[in-house]
Amino acid sequence: MNEPPNWLFSAFSFIGFVLCAIPLPWHLEAWNTGTCLYMIWTGLGCLNQFINSVVWNSDVIDKAPVWCDISSKFMIGTAVAIPAASLCINRRLYHIVSVDSVTKTRSEKRRDVLVDLAIGLGIPILEMILHYIVQGHRFNIFEEIGCYPTTYNTPPAYALVFCWPIAIGVVSAVYCMCTIRELALRRAQFKELLSANRNMSSSRYFRLMGLAGIEVLCTIPLGAYTVYLNVTVSPIQPWISWANTHYDFSRVAQYPYVVWTENYQMAVSLQLSRYLIVACAFIFFGFFGFADEARRNYRMAYTSIAKKVGMTTGMVTSGTWGTGSKQDMSYNGRSGMPVFITHRTDTKRDSFASFSTNLSIGDFGNTTLDEKKQPYSATTTSGGSISKQSLPTAAAATADVPMDFNDITLPPFPEPTFDVNAVPRHTPDAPSSRRTSLDV
Repeated sequence: MNEPPNWLFSAFSFIGFVLCAIPLPWHLEAWNTGTCLYMIWTGLGCLNQFINSVVWNSDVIDKAPVWCDISSKFMIGTAVAIPAASLCINRRLYHIVSVDSVTKTRSEKRRDVLVDLAIGLGIPILEMILHYIVQGHRFNIFEEIGCYPTTYNTPPAYALVFCWPIAIGVVSAVYCMCTIRELALRRAQFKELLSANRNMSSSRYFRLMGLAGIEVLCTIPLGAYTVYLNVTVSPIQPWISWANTHYDFSRVAQYPYVVWTENYQMAVSLQLSRYLIVACAFIFFGFFGFADEARRNYRMAYTSIAKKVGMTTGMVTSGTWGTGSKQDMSYNGRSGMPVFITHRTDTKRDSFASFSTNLSIGDFGNTTLDEKKQPYSATTTSGGSISKQSLPTAAAATADVPMDFNDITLPPFPEPTFDVNAVPRHTPDAPSSRRTSLDV
């Protein structure tokens, strides 16, 4: 049988641990007991498998016996804890839509939390204790898998260990079906029922239903398949006595890679038991890792980290950008280029009264610009008032401006006098025109 590379599982298991740890803080703040238990058990299960796959990647040496005692017992608890956490979620969803009163007292909320803890923590711990009854020896070590619990294949083992996930899955399925029925009956009161739960929105409610529903659909078939593998891989031994079951209890069985992969059913059972925990982590993150509250918390975390390292997180807008100097830089929407503007206020004059070119481009950027609409003038443009002298000579000579010369009143010519002190007149350096030297 071609097994997937061990480094691939190590990578996925560590990623699964991280994905469960990311949304844990804000779920703890909301006191979602069942959801928090699901994340904690799944995340720690992924971390446990990751450590084992790294430490025993290429050998079966008993390097850390105390760790293997803890790790193997934790695997027994995890196999029951994840279905138990799903049961807590389904139970809470059912009580939300089935209660007659939309308000809960403080004592009722505390009692719900205690019941969830009894299910999500009490049942797994009880399962770890009961497993010792049918524990044939200390633990096993499989190459690339690491520490693994051992269970003596005897009839009491099915009642004490193997069938617990199936029983919890059946109870959880009953709650799930009752929740669907209550939703169909109380569809009009759904929003009012959710109002009693401050940390529960309709989106989160249906996401929890989806997570719990998938867990129910997978728990019962997989639990039944596990029982089938235990029956077929090795024969069932009769229960003789406590001493017989725990004979040579301190023994540690060690299985190299070439040994345990020869048995197809054993290989499937071992790989399935560790890959399912990683799948639970990815399924949970798929439901809650991209929700609105998750994206909001991601944004807050990014902002906090960016401030600590000195990065800016603000967005640049098309407003006024401060440069810290005597000049301001304003955004010109037409050209797409910033324009530096000098803070200088010029006296505003009518364009008919002056042909001065002293109008600064700063007048367009400052707030002192007169908002009154000016009458149209042939000598004004969008850039300010200009004179004929400011234009190129060729352009002034060839400009075709229609006008009626009969309406123009020419000034009277002065009397010819001779003054030796008078400054001689000079003809402007411009082509001759019918308009003489009058500016238009």
